[in-house]
Amino acid sequence: MAIIKKFRIKSFKNTNSIIEFNNISLSYGNRLILDNLNFKINEGQIFGMLGPNGVGKSTIFNLITGLISPNNGKIKIAGQDVTNYPIYLRTKKFKVGYVPQYGGFFNDLTLHDNLKAISEIVLENKNFRTERIDYLVSKFELDNLKDIKAKFLSGGQKKKLVIALSLLSEPKVLLLDECFAALDVLTIKMLQEIIVNLQSEHRITICICDHQARDLLVCVDMAMILSNGKIVAQDTPSNLVNNTNAKNAYFGDNFKFN
Repeated sequence: MAIIKKFRIKSFKNTNSIIEFNNISLSYGNRLILDNLNFKINEGQIFGMLGPNGVGKSTIFNLITGLISPNNGKIKIAGQDVTNYPIYLRTKKFKVGYVPQYGGFFNDLTLHDNLKAISEIVLENKNFRTERIDYLVSKFELDNLKDIKAKFLSGGQKKKLVIALSLLSEPKVLLLDECFAALDVLTIKMLQEIIVNLQSEHRITICICDHQARDLLVCVDMAMILSNGKIVAQDTPSNLVNNTNAKNAYFGDNFKFN
């Protein structure tokens, strides 16, 4: 598969961080999951997280959304300390969207009714709901699937639907959890193109965690490797794959992504 992100978009990016972890630690009982984590995701970036199973990638998403709270440290969104903010306030005030690895839709509702149901929760303006749904159905080329129940959609179609649902509220930050998992090559390429287009067309900051290292690295601007609760390396994709710590912790010596 050809690399779809042949350049790293710089023109509209700046050094203003939109997500910031300051000395974040989290334990479950005696098990340390995150150990004094410090990192930033800048506005307009596509940011990737890689690491072995159980290293805490999805946990970081849960911390950003407010589903769980850290034992220590501060989480900032758009410069504000949100460590003690509930989920709904982070979503509404800071416009954080989330695409889970599994589910994220109503199985027995049609594609269109899924969009309608969520729009009634996240959009107060009734007239705008129809406009937004029509826009997303058109954007993701879902017109011929509107009346099909979500449980009968293919893996790629379901992923399109969940991303469309997350975009109803026009988020500024979009979190994608294992978005390439269990998908065929053509569907992965389609999702990569969607991700890059969301950045270039809508200036959305995107954070992806995944085990599919090659698929992730071809569409991110910056990525970090997590191991044993710590960040062992963080850099651009081309630099990261040559980083000794990243090789030792995750890639190995023979990994190549282009």
